[in-house]
Amino acid sequence: MPYLLLTLSALIWSGNFVLSRAMNSEIPPAGFVFWRWVVAAIILAPIALPKLRREWPIVRANLQLVLICGLCGVMLFNFLIYTAVHTTTAINASLVNSSIPVFIIMFSRIFFGQKVTLRQHAGIVLSLAGVATIILQGDLSRIRTLSFNRGDLLVLLAAVAWAVYSIALRRYPQGLNPFLFVFCIAICGLVFLAPVYALEIASGHLMTINAATLLSIGYVGVFASVVAVLTWNSGLRRVGAHLGGQFIHLMPAFSTILAVIFLGERLHSFHVAGITLIFTGILCATYRVPNSH
Repeated sequence: MPYLLLTLSALIWSGNFVLSRAMNSEIPPAGFVFWRWVVAAIILAPIALPKLRREWPIVRANLQLVLICGLCGVMLFNFLIYTAVHTTTAINASLVNSSIPVFIIMFSRIFFGQKVTLRQHAGIVLSLAGVATIILQGDLSRIRTLSFNRGDLLVLLAAVAWAVYSIALRRYPQGLNPFLFVFCIAICGLVFLAPVYALEIASGHLMTINAATLLSIGYVGVFASVVAVLTWNSGLRRVGAHLGGQFIHLMPAFSTILAVIFLGERLHSFHVAGITLIFTGILCATYRVPNSH
C-alpha cells in the first residue's frame, strides 16, 4: 500500500511538471505557488480546523518541523521549480530533478545514520540509468550536447529543498492528523511566500486570468498540493525517505506514458528500456526479502 501511494504521488506530479512548463508565460512563479496553496488550504480547512483545537498542543510542540516543511516543501521547492522552467529545458529539469533521491539518501545518512544496503544502491543506480536512458533517448553521445544554466541550478536547489522536506517527515509526531499537518505547512508556506509574491506583483508580473490559468491552478491546488502531498507523506512515513525517495524516478517514466496517451507522441524503444530500468531499480531497492524460519 505505501508503494502504491508513492506511485500515485509521482503520477500526479508528472502532470504538474508538464503543466508548470506549459503555463509559465501566463502565471508568474510566485503567483502560481501562492494560489495553488491558497486553493489547497481552502480545501483542507473544513477538515483541519475542527481538529486544530484538540491537536494544537501537538502542533505547537512540533512547530519547528511544521516551519521546516512549510519553508522547504511548500515555498522553496515549488517556487524554485516554477522559476527554473522559465530558463531551462524539460530535459535538463528532468535530469537535475532526478537527483532528489540521491540527496535524500545522503541527508538520511548524515542526519539519521540511515544505512543503505548494496541491493538498495544497485536499485538506485538502475533507476538513475533508466532516467538517463529516457532523457538521452538511448544515445550516450547526446551527453556532449547537454548544457546547463541558471535554471538548472535552481532545480538543483529545489531538489535539495525537497530532500530536506522528505527526511524531516521522519520526525512526524504520533497523533497529528495528516490533513491538519498539510494545512499547517500550507499556511506556513504562504506566510514565507507572501513577501516574494508582493515583490513579484510590484515588479509588474501579474497572472493572466482565463479559463486555462484557473483550471491549471485548480489542478495543482487539488491534486498536486493536497492529494499528492498527503499520499507522499503517508507513504514516506511508512517505508522511510531513503526508500520512498526512489519513486521520484517514476516521474520521467510517467511523463513519457502521459505524452503517448494524451499527446499522441510515439513510444520508442529507448522509452521502453528506460521505463523498464526505472521499475526494475525501484523493485530492487524496495523489495524486502522474507525472513526464513
